[in-house]
Amino acid sequence: MVSHSEKSDVLVFFVNGRKVIEKNADPEVNLLFYLRKKLRLTGTKYGCGGGGCGACTVMISRYDSSNKNIRHYSVTACLIPICSLYGAAVTTVEGIGNTKTRIHPVQERIAKGHGTQCGFCTPGMVMSIYTLLRNHLQPSTEQLIETLGGNLCRCTGYRPIVESGKSFSIESSCCQMKGTGKCCLDQEENGSENKNDVCTKLYQEEEFLPLDPTQELIFPPELMRMAEEAGKKTLVFQGERVTWISPATLSELLELKLQYPQAPLVTGNTFVGPNMKFKDVFHPVIISPTRISELNVVMIDANQGLTIGAGCSLAEVKEILTEMVLKLPVEKTQTYRALLKQLRTLAGQQIRNMASLGGHIISRLATSDLNPVLGVGNCVLNLVSKEGTQQLPLNDHFLAGSPNANLTSEQVLVSVFIPLSKKWEFVSAFRQAQRQQNALAIVNSGMRVRFKDGTNAIMDLNILYGGVGPATTSANKSCQQLIGRVWNEEMLDEACRLVLDEVTIPPSSSGGMVEYKRTLMISFLFKFYLEVLQELNDLRYPDAPNEFQSVLEDFPLTIPCGTQAYECVDSHQSPQDPVGRPVMHQSGIKHATGEAVFCDDMPAIDEELFLAVVTSTRPHAKIISIDASEALALPGVVDVITAQDVPAENGDEEERLYAQDEVICVGQIVCAVAADSYFHAKQAAKKVNIVYEDMEPVIVTIKDAVNHKSFIGPEKELEQGNIKEAFQTVDQIIEGEVHMGGQEHFYMETQSVLVIPKTEDKEMEIYVSSQDAALVQEKVASSLGVPKNRIMCHMRRAGGGFGGKMTKPALLGAVAAVAANKTGHPIRFILERGDDMLITGGRHPLLGKYKIGFMNNGKIKAADIEYYINGGCTPDESEMVIEYAVLKLENAYKIPNLRIRGRVCKTNLPSNTAFRGFGFPQGSFVTEYWITAVAAKCNLPPEKVRELNMYKTIDRTIHKQQFDPKNLIRCWDECMEKSSYYSRKKTVELFNQQNYWKKRGIAIIPMKFSVGYPKTYYHQAAALVHIYTDGSVLITHGGTELGQGLNTKMIQVASHELKIPMSDVYLSEMNTTTVPNTVATAGSVGADVNGKAVQIACQTLRKRLEPIISKNPNGTWKEWAKDAFAQSISLSATGYFRGYKAGMDWVKGEGDVFPYFVYGAACSEVEVDCLTGAHKNIRTDIVMDACFSINPAIDIGQIEGAFTQGVGLYTLEELKYSPEGVLYTRSPNEYKIPSITDIPEQFNVSLLTSTKNPIAIYSSKGLGESGMFLGSSVFFAIHDAVTAARKERGLTETFTMSSPATPELIRMICVDKFTNLIPRDDPKSYMPWSIPVA
Repeated sequence: MVSHSEKSDVLVFFVNGRKVIEKNADPEVNLLFYLRKKLRLTGTKYGCGGGGCGACTVMISRYDSSNKNIRHYSVTACLIPICSLYGAAVTTVEGIGNTKTRIHPVQERIAKGHGTQCGFCTPGMVMSIYTLLRNHLQPSTEQLIETLGGNLCRCTGYRPIVESGKSFSIESSCCQMKGTGKCCLDQEENGSENKNDVCTKLYQEEEFLPLDPTQELIFPPELMRMAEEAGKKTLVFQGERVTWISPATLSELLELKLQYPQAPLVTGNTFVGPNMKFKDVFHPVIISPTRISELNVVMIDANQGLTIGAGCSLAEVKEILTEMVLKLPVEKTQTYRALLKQLRTLAGQQIRNMASLGGHIISRLATSDLNPVLGVGNCVLNLVSKEGTQQLPLNDHFLAGSPNANLTSEQVLVSVFIPLSKKWEFVSAFRQAQRQQNALAIVNSGMRVRFKDGTNAIMDLNILYGGVGPATTSANKSCQQLIGRVWNEEMLDEACRLVLDEVTIPPSSSGGMVEYKRTLMISFLFKFYLEVLQELNDLRYPDAPNEFQSVLEDFPLTIPCGTQAYECVDSHQSPQDPVGRPVMHQSGIKHATGEAVFCDDMPAIDEELFLAVVTSTRPHAKIISIDASEALALPGVVDVITAQDVPAENGDEEERLYAQDEVICVGQIVCAVAADSYFHAKQAAKKVNIVYEDMEPVIVTIKDAVNHKSFIGPEKELEQGNIKEAFQTVDQIIEGEVHMGGQEHFYMETQSVLVIPKTEDKEMEIYVSSQDAALVQEKVASSLGVPKNRIMCHMRRAGGGFGGKMTKPALLGAVAAVAANKTGHPIRFILERGDDMLITGGRHPLLGKYKIGFMNNGKIKAADIEYYINGGCTPDESEMVIEYAVLKLENAYKIPNLRIRGRVCKTNLPSNTAFRGFGFPQGSFVTEYWITAVAAKCNLPPEKVRELNMYKTIDRTIHKQQFDPKNLIRCWDECMEKSSYYSRKKTVELFNQQNYWKKRGIAIIPMKFSVGYPKTYYHQAAALVHIYTDGSVLITHGGTELGQGLNTKMIQVASHELKIPMSDVYLSEMNTTTVPNTVATAGSVGADVNGKAVQIACQTLRKRLEPIISKNPNGTWKEWAKDAFAQSISLSATGYFRGYKAGMDWVKGEGDVFPYFVYGAACSEVEVDCLTGAHKNIRTDIVMDACFSINPAIDIGQIEGAFTQGVGLYTLEELKYSPEGVLYTRSPNEYKIPSITDIPEQFNVSLLTSTKNPIAIYSSKGLGESGMFLGSSVFFAIHDAVTAARKERGLTETFTMSSPATPELIRMICVDKFTNLIPRDDPKSYMPWSIPVA
């Protein structure tokens, strides 16, 4: 045993060059918590808590005493136990630069390159790029794309982030246009505008600071000395519940395994950590073997193979294998190449840096990408225990967890032997996931075949699958039966049948997608067949057909590039005047340095408590009892708050703050626990015992709701013309329906509120991340029974909102305020990502039914449309969402005879709410869908049918609002021209003729998007502007900064109106004490209406100063301010904008509902792998009618970000519910938003020039939401590719393709011999794992 004298319980490590000595290190405390709460370094953000989003990325540096090297690597701080940091140097975003000393070039470039919007993901992005630069001063673009693969951003669309990283690369920052050697920036500007009026630079690269590696923090010499001495002592850290032991030698480790046989070995904590956090797995003792040199060995035997230590990280394994592949002939490195292929996309860079090879193998995840390859590669596990050593084959028996092929509890995996492959042996790896990078595989596989020398007769065959069962699954029996067979099509057909018979997936198995998984198994087998055929061809055997070849190439991990074009400001405009210029986000530098303060970054308040909520586990039930006695007995717990504790109104009849008497969805808040730490509150919340009595009915889907006539609000209907007569005069009629799934907001900053009760007069101070602070104020006041003037709400910035922070923060703010009122303590209430996704709802799923009458030339004469949206369990914003969907359904098309009806379905799901686009992305998607269906019926190109039915002249919408479609037509024509649509369409058709298993598609979609609200008073806004006697100006307005650059634009407005530099203007926060009765920042009009208010206030002040300026025209601004004060002229003014005139009369079915329209068009091209359903976004061109852009950088950023969110909506993001209404997708592991490789390789955005919008400030337009719908161009490009595939297979009948077009959907619609071969289950014979709710 380890002698007591050698134990150490003092943790020593460095953070940003400063020594940290922690005498009470708790193994359950992670680095993220320690940085934020203990060291007050809040630049590192909490995004998901599971290592899936990269918001908490920091750099760890360690000294390796054996080779005298310092290794720098990025990690996610949320998974790093502080106890693992002994002897490490941690660098956070604060440590590389700040505004007080100097900023780092990475921070500068990401800010000035407009790579930050809400700024919540920015510190993580900065630290990923910074770590890359510490290892590679001039990184390749491939290294950059791999580095950023583990970082998510919900705002920007990634392009500017990548560009800022690419500025450090030696490779040309231009795209080189797919090998033509020409750059997209050099293309001729098409269109009628004078090229001199168009700018294509959003920032000046030449202004960037150079990267100087001599300025970086040095590695602390003390840690070098510690590393040399580290082998001398075992470290023991005793926490509240867990003991962490880090032995110094292998023999000590083996002793510990004898003493604690159940204790897990933890190196990267990427498996044990999430299990302890999210699955309530508890380990009283954890052993960390990271300091044992035997676990980090690398031995190369040129004749036999490679032995890699079990403690080596996956990133190190990748480096070692890359080196081997470069050194050795191809025939010897088959297994190594297959492993490298999987390592390219396995998790994100941070997880690859943390996870160990041994941990990955031993955890035996069902979806492990490496284990199937290692399993078929005849690898061997080198085990050691007190009894001695053992070599265990890493085969199907081990991977299945067979007792006779497993480690004993005393054994330790020391290393893994990976043999070289032999001649006539071929190894391949396959995987398909929801997303190309950083996503667990749906199915993966390792396959190996060995032929008799000089023949194509199978001597040995091995196939392993991941993702098709609870463990890696072997097709061993099938392989045995195929030995001796010749490698040809007959063998392949037999192999497919055998594998499907042997590897069975139960129809209701966890994870669903059963038929897709079956199809992938044999699709992979076919790919393997082709790959081997190609290899044999080099050895004189027949080759696969040419048109099959392309499917063997995986889609590359490409770096996006493109152009951004906008109208230059007038050459006569003063250089000081910022309006119309691409000004950096006001908080950009602070985002990049981590100095921008978000709600949970605020310092701890004395005696503050943390809130954890207890949510309903039943979709519809009576609450019989709530027993909190066990929870209240736990350490640190102060109180449990229920509906009984609400002093006044517990919400309203429709939506309760705390559930009262019954629950109406899984995820409804029943009660909350207040404790001295979030950990204690969370532990106690699990101990609250609630007894339910289930109630009927349980309504989950739109179909259920329609059957039960369960609706919210009345039906909304609009009609024009006479559809009955029109249907009798048309040539053809089609009828159909299409489903569209919902969407999670996935704002990077979860819902956050800090409530501080005051000692006097029931006052409360509330700091909240919200789009509508006034609504928070109102809800809190009504729940506490106090007037609004006692509730002060502050909103400085939110880490993204997208509509998800409109109504929900009010409910959560009131929940926290009730807790603060009862306990008398400040309450910090920050939702964990899983709770946020469960509780807050998202975009409404929609079912669209259509009946369309049209002529043979594609002219549509009549349309009868029905919309049903899944509203969830309370009204929230659902009635307005269906109104918008109905009002906006026609998009760009004039349909003379049209009827549209819409209903909100009331179900037992968490209530859905506002989301960017607000009904338009769903409603207009259905319209584009039936336009495409009409084109197919008429055998016409979809763009021709779109053009034929588009508005052409000044006309009226279905709600009788007049508009001029001139700019709509311009956007369409320019998009056609800039995208070279027709020539590229021919190229696509040629590609499709030459490729059978890969297809390309191209689509162009127009857009007529209306901004604002259907009521005038929703557009009102107010501002307060002060001029101080030193000439500095302070602005406050009623809008909230969500990352959309609202505050930046307001400073630009003030600078322009007052004729002073932007540096003289400051904007701190929005709060309800300064500007009362504000309206939610939403509807794309935040800058419009608040800009008007700021403009009015500034004009008032400027007018007051005019007499002083005219008397002293050569004076300075500061002198004028002082003179005004001396003359008793008020230097403070309010600005009030009454709002755009808007209204709708539903009885008459008419109204000028919206202030104005935003027009646009997008052309997208994709490539689809018909065997897997994967697709690659090749190129997108967007033309948008921004009129005069106040800030082109911000507006283009909004377009790109919204488009990328739209790509997620229509192709990636899938919410999955159980038949009982339980949301499964509650983390970035299960729910995939677009990552860096999901945006188009070439991404061009142009703003229309020479256009005016006289109604809005400076003739601008609000562009926050409109780009979202243009993401549908990718969906319809996929539809085009799938149509081509089906046509080639002789499938000419119409098909339904719902949204999102996930790999599963795409693959199963590309019907072929493999989809026809799989067994199908009778839907009535089983309960599916998940169900669609649209």
